[in-house]
Amino acid sequence: MKKLKTTNPELMDLIRFLKKAAREHNAKIWRDLAKRLSTSRRRRVAVNLSQINRYTEKGNFVAVPGKVLGSGNLDHPVKVAAFCFSEKAREKILKKRGSCLTFYQLVKRNPKGSNVKIMG
Repeated sequence: MKKLKTTNPELMDLIRFLKKAAREHNAKIWRDLAKRLSTSRRRRVAVNLSQINRYTEKGNFVAVPGKVLGSGNLDHPVKVAAFCFSEKAREKILKKRGSCLTFYQLVKRNPKGSNVKIMG
């Protein structure tokens, strides 16, 4: 098994959970997210709200294996799951009646991972 590069216990538990969900539900998307989260902190992605707005439609699920930043605006409600949110991003998403989820909540709502877009 590949050694994890992170020492954050919360992140290590999340990676293990996503790998287990990938095995149980036969969904490759969770394994891909676990792989992207296990990279070093410098290589982890940061996605602005303007990118999320550009590539999504109303009611889409978005998974960000990194941090969501508050630059830009949203025109429609979106359900976003990320490892971390900035305060401004969280405010803007909730203001447009979207939702900020954890990966645990996303897997519980959508175990097969269908219609989930990975940004970053």
